[in-house]
Amino acid sequence: MGEAAGDRVLSRLHSVRERIGDSLSAHPNELVAVFTRLVNLGNGMLQSHQIIAEYNTAIPEAEREKLKDGAFEDVLRAAQEAIVISPWVALAIRPRPGVWEYVRVNVSELAVEELSVPEYLQFKEQLVEGSNKDFVLELDFEPFNASFPRPSLSKSIGNGVQFLNRHLSSKLFHDKESMYPLLNFLRAHNYKGMTMMLNDRIRSLSALQGALRKAEEHLSGLPADTPYSDFHHRFQELGLEKGWGDCAKRAQETLHLLLDLLEAPDPSTLEKFLGTIPMVFNVVILSPHGYFAQANVLGYPDTGGQVVYILDQVRAMENEMLLRIKQQGLDITPRILIVTRLLPDATGTTCGQRLEKVLGTEHTHILRVPFRTESGIVRKWISRFEVWPYLETFTEVDAS
Repeated sequence: MGEAAGDRVLSRLHSVRERIGDSLSAHPNELVAVFTRLVNLGNGMLQSHQIIAEYNTAIPEAEREKLKDGAFEDVLRAAQEAIVISPWVALAIRPRPGVWEYVRVNVSELAVEELSVPEYLQFKEQLVEGSNKDFVLELDFEPFNASFPRPSLSKSIGNGVQFLNRHLSSKLFHDKESMYPLLNFLRAHNYKGMTMMLNDRIRSLSALQGALRKAEEHLSGLPADTPYSDFHHRFQELGLEKGWGDCAKRAQETLHLLLDLLEAPDPSTLEKFLGTIPMVFNVVILSPHGYFAQANVLGYPDTGGQVVYILDQVRAMENEMLLRIKQQGLDITPRILIVTRLLPDATGTTCGQRLEKVLGTEHTHILRVPFRTESGIVRKWISRFEVWPYLETFTEVDAS
């Protein structure tokens, strides 16, 4: 047994490019039939179900049995989309959660190339008619990820908040000095010049803990429903500002969370405490395609459930924001803005109206911004598949 275990070797995982190349060598006729069929559909983008449908049509069932559970079928079933620009077919392949690979196949020469993410996106952008290499919209999200931890396990996908809370609480556990970023955040936190949570009286962790204990002692002698206005002077003397809660009971609960966090950090307490800090007062939702209005637009091109969904969501979101702001003891008016496209020629609708209040809300509006070219405003509807050349100028919202 020991010798058998010692003889084991780790085999190298083959890349997608190598697996397709090996399949081309083993089953050239079948693979050529599939890729030729994709190219014959014309330049465009295919989704995963379309790729599999063309595969099933191109290869007879008896021949597919030979390829079943093989490398090529695995690759096709993991492909999320195909970009066809004759004679090339590029595939975006997701072999497992959180892992992507990109390849393209030259159907004429039966050559397989591996692509980087920028190369794949540049190839994909060639589908846009009249694309200009000197004027390509690029969104650089790297600054947002520069100092963020990245999950390495697929089980963390979809659980980003829990992952970050575990990471942050583990750093807080490290030593007392690790608590200072949290202290500095609470001291610096403000909204439009209004100080929240802590003021300049608190400059150290020991001062913070002392102030929290004194505030807790003061609140313990008050009825639970005592409004914040009755004890805000005492809080300010201790170095505490608005944001802890609108009444004695809620402020005491927030104080307890922070005291527990300073004593023994853990992910659950950190998540609860961060959830009590007032931070979200303005929300912008971008929906640049379709006819976005509150009436007479359902059934128009690119217009349907998304409009209904967003309108329902902003009403619920405004109510939730108002409730949280009240519970945090603040007097702040939230604002939600739905930014969409202005369509001057959309008669019978409000799509040509620049600013429109959302019915059933007090602080939510639809702001419409036109698409522009060098010739001026684009007045007519454009399919969502053709809006890309207009997005950069769309972001230049006129402040007038």
